[in-house]
Formats: sequence, structure tokens, C-alpha cells
Amino acid sequence: MAATSSSPPCVNVSVSSHLLRKPSCTILRVFGLSQPGSRSNRRVGRLTVTRSNLAQDFLGDFGARDPYPEEIASQFGDKVLGCQSTEHKILIPNASVLSLSQLDCSPVSPSQPPLSADDARTLLHKVLGWSIVEDEAGSRKIRCMWKVRDFGCGVELINRIHKVAEASGHYPSLHLESPTQVRAELSTTSIGGLSLNDFIMAAKIDDIKTSDLSPRKRAWA
Repeated sequence: MAATSSSPPCVNVSVSSHLLRKPSCTILRVFGLSQPGSRSNRRVGRLTVTRSNLAQDFLGDFGARDPYPEEIASQFGDKVLGCQSTEHKILIPNASVLSLSQLDCSPVSPSQPPLSADDARTLLHKVLGWSIVEDEAGSRKIRCMWKVRDFGCGVELINRIHKVAEASGHYPSLHLESPTQVRAELSTTSIGGLSLNDFIMAAKIDDIKTSDLSPRKRAWA
């Protein structure tokens, strides 16, 4: 029986001619924290590594700075890449980026529909400790609960909330449920549901200082 042999398959490898060209000399700058004023150069083949010290400037100015007179004289602004027709504007922040506590409550028309469930949930992310609840009639409102140290602290919290509500013209429903618990509810009765005013008022209430009214933490020996 004759033995047969097979040769390995031939693989053709082609390399583009531009990949075989030798690159020009490249300079790599490395900034470290060596001694002030130190500078070292090291050449590896066609690569020149330059180590420069930035320790003396490490805690210097951060961010943008005004150009030096020499830079202005060199007209460096005309030599950089960019679009010369770029228009820079200073825009006034709109309501979507402002904190709700910085907004003012506005009159609500009785013909205005209440906020939808999706809009209410979106605004709920901008206030702290509030939740959306529904009453027996199905109208929505937002509620917040506070735990206070004693009865006097509960009365003081209600007085602080009343002062903020008086300045805003939008009043929550306040309840001293127990000597150590206060509940506040917000809704716009004229439209039978929630409006932006309720969340603005909730954000203003969130800004009230309550740390001095909270129960004292017990320190274990």
C-alpha cells in the first residue's frame, strides 16, 4: 500500500508598503514629581523621552487663566484650530435646572388640570422625604412625616413651616399626630389634585432647618 504525503497549505501574507516605512523621530514628554527644576532626556531608538517636573506647579492655579502679554502679542488665538464664527452666550438657567425652592408659587386657574401621575413622579425626585398618596376621592397629594424630640419641638416645626408658607402664599395641611410626630400634606384644592406649587412649597419646606428639633441620638458608653 503506497504511502501518501500532503504538504502544508500555503499562506500568503501581504504587507502594505507604507507600513514598512521607518517613522520619524518621536518625542514623548512625561511629567512627574521629581526635584524642582530637574529635566532629563533619554533616547530609546527613535523615541526621545523627556521627563519634566511639575511639582512646583502641582498646587498652583487650576482651570482657565488670562493670556500673558507675550501670548497676546504672538496672536496665538489665530493659530489654533477652531471655528471663528462660534458665538458664545451666557444663558439664564430655566426652571428645569433651578432648584424648586428658588421658584415662586403662582396663581392656579380652576380650569387648569392637575398634574398627571408621570409629571408628579418626575417632580417628586426633586424633593426629599415626600411621597404621593391618594385620598378616598382619588385626588393626589404629597405627604411628608417628621420625627421630633418632644411636643415643643413639634410645635416649633409647625411654626417654621407656617412662616415659610405665609411668605409663599401656598399653605400645607399640618398635623401634630403625636407629641413626637408631625405630618404635612400638600395639594391644590382649586384643581382637585397636584400642581407645581405643591412641589415648590415642598422644596421650600425641605430647606427649613430641623436638625435642632430631631430626637437626640443615644450615646452608648
